[in-house]
Amino acid sequence: MEEKIKIVIADDELLFQKGISFILSREKNIEIMNEVGNGQELMDYLNSVNDVPDIILMDLKMPYLNGVEATKLITTKFPTIKIIALTSYNTDSFIANMIHVGAVSYLVKNATPKEMIDTINEVFDKGFYYNDVVLKVINDGLISPNSKSKLNKSLFSEDYLTNREKEILQLICLQHSTAEIAEKLFISPRTVEGHRNSLLLKTESRNVAGLVVFALQNKIIEFDDFSL
Repeated sequence: MEEKIKIVIADDELLFQKGISFILSREKNIEIMNEVGNGQELMDYLNSVNDVPDIILMDLKMPYLNGVEATKLITTKFPTIKIIALTSYNTDSFIANMIHVGAVSYLVKNATPKEMIDTINEVFDKGFYYNDVVLKVINDGLISPNSKSKLNKSLFSEDYLTNREKEILQLICLQHSTAEIAEKLFISPRTVEGHRNSLLLKTESRNVAGLVVFALQNKIIEFDDFSL
């Protein structure tokens, strides 16, 4: 039986919220756990349940607690939940801010249903999905690293990451799954996960998406290497 992707939709536009819910509920591998109208309602829901969602589709502009502040809280308190920003705002500053606070993908509301569903599946399978617009924002340095990331950058040298770690980091950036990386490098998935955890510790990244930001900002992989 196929594992279902558990989703919560957070959006204060009721018509849009219900439309997204209707589209996603038709997908056999997706389960809509809840729909909420603001960030505070979302936090109340997450704090009241034992089974948290895999993914939250997060609007930015919501009353009481907006999407940016809600994302900050969720990535700290519920680090397993992946946030996909789904918003009308498509400026570089909004994209940079949401990625900086922990969103693993960014969709504008004029995206097609297929783009949304594909993004959800990619995020569930691989931990993040950045399209060419988001990658360019990262590559252009619009996402400000925190002080720890700057320390990492100053410490970066040929032996800071092992060759195997660099190899795995490059494959992660190219959106290969753990199983695909293991097959390419002739190692076990558990070994890949061990290297990934080491990368998260060394780069002080909160999630796999953070590794992509680190890799681009430290020129471990070049923007032109991404095949989108």
